[in-house]
Amino acid sequence: MYDWTHYNPVKVLFGPGKLKALHAEALPGRKALIVISNGTSVKKYGYLARLEKELEKVGIAYALFEGIRPNPTDINVMDGAKAVKDNRCDFVVALGGGSVMDCAKCIALMANNPGNIWDYSLSAAGGKKAAPSPALPIVCITTSAGTASEVDIASVITNEATQEKTGIFFPSMFPTLAVVDSELMLSVPPRFTAYQGMDAFFHASETVINRKVHPMGEMFALKTIELVAKYLPRAVKNGNDREAREMMAYANTFAGYYMLCTSAHTMEHVMGSFHPDLVHGAGLIELAHAYYGFFADRRAAEGPMIKMAKAMGRTAPVSGQDFIEALDELIASVGCGDLKMSEEGITEEELKLYPAKVHEVMGGDITADPLPLTDDDYLTIFRNAYK
Repeated sequence: MYDWTHYNPVKVLFGPGKLKALHAEALPGRKALIVISNGTSVKKYGYLARLEKELEKVGIAYALFEGIRPNPTDINVMDGAKAVKDNRCDFVVALGGGSVMDCAKCIALMANNPGNIWDYSLSAAGGKKAAPSPALPIVCITTSAGTASEVDIASVITNEATQEKTGIFFPSMFPTLAVVDSELMLSVPPRFTAYQGMDAFFHASETVINRKVHPMGEMFALKTIELVAKYLPRAVKNGNDREAREMMAYANTFAGYYMLCTSAHTMEHVMGSFHPDLVHGAGLIELAHAYYGFFADRRAAEGPMIKMAKAMGRTAPVSGQDFIEALDELIASVGCGDLKMSEEGITEEELKLYPAKVHEVMGGDITADPLPLTDDDYLTIFRNAYK
């Protein structure tokens, strides 16, 4: 018997050029805090100017908050919440990738609630409090195809002081409106296109092998896997391939509609909690062969892995090893076969600290793996992934 709930109140404007339709929407306030990263791309390529023009068309005032890090921190969140209050904003607009959207959702939460964002974290050092007030309304305009943060409630935030990178989520953190405009993704460099696209892939692959998967989740996940396998190599090879960019935008959003992550995401969050500059997608890629291979070697997810291999174009796959081969080939085809944990600053010695942290941070459901993993198993996977 399947037992599941699906709730997604986000209105999605999907398609090339959809940002230009924003002014026609009923926006949820009169003054927005626009949240962007510490990079330059949204200004350089005119995305910020397009957004400002859309707001100006309907008389929406705005203030700009810059400086969101690749792994946003509790300090980022609290500085943004202060900016909301100082500028008397009544809603938040995220313009950027997953980090920007994650941070913006927590900014919206903390602009309307007391204390520090870590008071509401479920991590070991978190306060585990319920937020007494809902987040301010949120509009997410994604410039990447990977996290699907524009259609879910989850935010991943790092606390460098406690070495925790964990999920924070409340129902009010669902965006009111999401814009998925693949024209905003044309400028993403090849390496980051690969990292982001593989993040979407792993959202889906973890869903398929998940012990708690159900037909609806699997439906979205297998389509995501099919699209990523077909179109991500094209998007990496030619960033101006508009069809590939749009199909990757589909893959991103499909994965986000029903994301059932396993311990793979938690394990990567542990890596990121020790190394805040580690790009999430890169960390997942570095773990992938060892993680999925652990289950394939034990024939613990044969049926799900055969389904994924078929979705990736394998003809007549017969075992989980067919999926592992397809996965390795996909990673190589997007230029990421050479990624090394050691080049992220991770040392082999520190790996022994990681298993305990798996129980302290939140990323995926560690009870949902095809086999229950012990701390020795986690350490084995980390060591097998290390190079």
